[in-house]
Amino acid sequence: MRSKALRWLREGIVWLLIALAAVLITDQFRKPSLPATFISTPLQTLDGESVDLAQRSHDRPLLVYVWATWCGVCRYTTPSVAEMAEEGRNVISVALRSGDDATLSHWLAKKRYGMPTVNDPKGQLARRWQVQVTPTVLIVSRGEVKSITTGYTSGWGMKLRLWWAGF
Repeated sequence: MRSKALRWLREGIVWLLIALAAVLITDQFRKPSLPATFISTPLQTLDGESVDLAQRSHDRPLLVYVWATWCGVCRYTTPSVAEMAEEGRNVISVALRSGDDATLSHWLAKKRYGMPTVNDPKGQLARRWQVQVTPTVLIVSRGEVKSITTGYTSGWGMKLRLWWAGF
C-alpha cells in the first residue's frame, strides 16, 4: 500500500513539473516585447491621477495588470487584483478596449472594484507595449520590469511575484 502511494506521489510530482514547464515555455512565447520607453509612458487613471511607473515602483514593487471587461480569464484574475489594491498593495490596472471612461467606470462600480485603472479604449497603449494576451501581469521594481506573466495567474502567484521582486 505504501509503495503504491509513493508511486502516485512521484507521478503527481512529474506531472506537476511538466505542467510548470509548459506554462513557463508558453509565457516566453506570449510575453510582450516592451519598448524601451515602457517605464516612461505617461498614464492617467479614471480618477484623473497621473501615474509614473518608475516613481510608483521605486519604494516597492508595482503590479501592472492589463485586462479587459470582455476577457473570460480576467473574470477569475481581476477580483484578486482588486483585493490586492484594497489591501494596500502597489497595483495599477490597464483596461484594454473595454469602452469609454464612463462605461468602464460604471462596470468597475457595479463589480465594486476600487483598483486604480487606466483606460485604453482603443488599444493604443496595448499595441505600443505589444500586449497581445489578456490578462498580462507585469511586475516592475525600481523602474525595471522583473516579471511578465500572461493568462491565468492566481492571487497567491501575483503576491509571490511582488514579494520576490522586492529582493
